[in-house]
Amino acid sequence: MRALLIKFILWLGAAMPLRAVHVLGAAGGWALARLPSEARRVSRINIARCLPQMDAADRERLVCRSLIETGKTAAETGPLWRWDQRRIDSLVRGVEGESALDAALGAGRGAILAMPHLGAWELTALYSSLRHRMTSLYRPPRLRGLDAMMTAARERFGATLVPADTAGVRALLKALRRGELLGILPDQEPGFGSGVFSPFFGRPAYTMTLLARLVQQTGAPVFISYAERLAAGAGFRLHFLPLMPVPGASVEEITAAVNTGIEACVRSLPQQYQWSYKRFKTRPAGETRFYTRRAS
Repeated sequence: MRALLIKFILWLGAAMPLRAVHVLGAAGGWALARLPSEARRVSRINIARCLPQMDAADRERLVCRSLIETGKTAAETGPLWRWDQRRIDSLVRGVEGESALDAALGAGRGAILAMPHLGAWELTALYSSLRHRMTSLYRPPRLRGLDAMMTAARERFGATLVPADTAGVRALLKALRRGELLGILPDQEPGFGSGVFSPFFGRPAYTMTLLARLVQQTGAPVFISYAERLAAGAGFRLHFLPLMPVPGASVEEITAAVNTGIEACVRSLPQQYQWSYKRFKTRPAGETRFYTRRAS
């Protein structure tokens, strides 16, 4: 029943203009910010730990603004999953750095898009799959009834989704060796044994090593990409930022470079980062947990 309800909400959102969808999403995010909620609690902890230089009033304003944007992210899923190519293309109001990505793919080594939870990451993947052969790593949703719908939505412009398992990793490697584009969400905590602690806003964050290992094996360049949400439902501006390669870099060095690049992007658009995600859930041995009730 929950899956059916979510499908109906997504269908309803797809029938509305983007501006109306964002108004509804903003209202929901505002409620999360004003009422006691886990999203508000976690956002407060993350922002206080990552941006300690901000005063308390500014941090609270950022909590509210980020949850409003998170509400928009959820609400715009319907349009992004169901609209046709013409309507998706019409949402893009500008693109920065795409020529560098095109040149990298033209060199035949493939490329990796690191798409953090910043802005409209669903749109980043859709836009890229319209222009390039693309394989993306994904985790099946907790509600199994949404899996087929989500997969069909994300693959409808030609992308291929592969699960985060051994077979999926092999598929990513083969795609890179064919000179194709990969899409990876780099700021999700990996499973135990699949990551290293790497600095993120001055804090050790358990970070996947898969991206770095793919770079080591193929020499593929990495681009950090995000879709900046414009005000009043005006659409989105896409950004593709290349990471400077370091010959012979270790897994730890590559991982740290990716986190540094993501941090720079988040600092440029902090209100559109998903601060409500428990990015620091796994801690080094002996370190106090971030998200216990005492920490809030």
